[in-house]
Amino acid sequence: MNRNYYMGNVESMNEANFCPDCPTQTIYDPPITLYENYYHPQLINVVQNIETVKQHHCCPVYQHYYTHTEKNVMVSSVKRGKQQVKASSKKRSKK
Repeated sequence: MNRNYYMGNVESMNEANFCPDCPTQTIYDPPITLYENYYHPQLINVVQNIETVKQHHCCPVYQHYYTHTEKNVMVSSVKRGKQQVKASSKKRSKK
């Protein structure tokens, strides 16, 4: 065969119609394996145990109790002049 014919060059009519008598050959490639997957439902029972743990905690709750006292104090209506100043406790001796 003329390589120029297949590379896009135009050849004469005689060369374009020429076909040599080449015997046909058969070759075999290794087989190709194709897989078709089919899926079917399968029932599987799953048992899950649940354990409840009740936790008890002590927490402080403050409850307030109030006491009430009353006393009577007599207040004089006469105003005093200057108030007396107490002596400082630092001057006192400790025993």
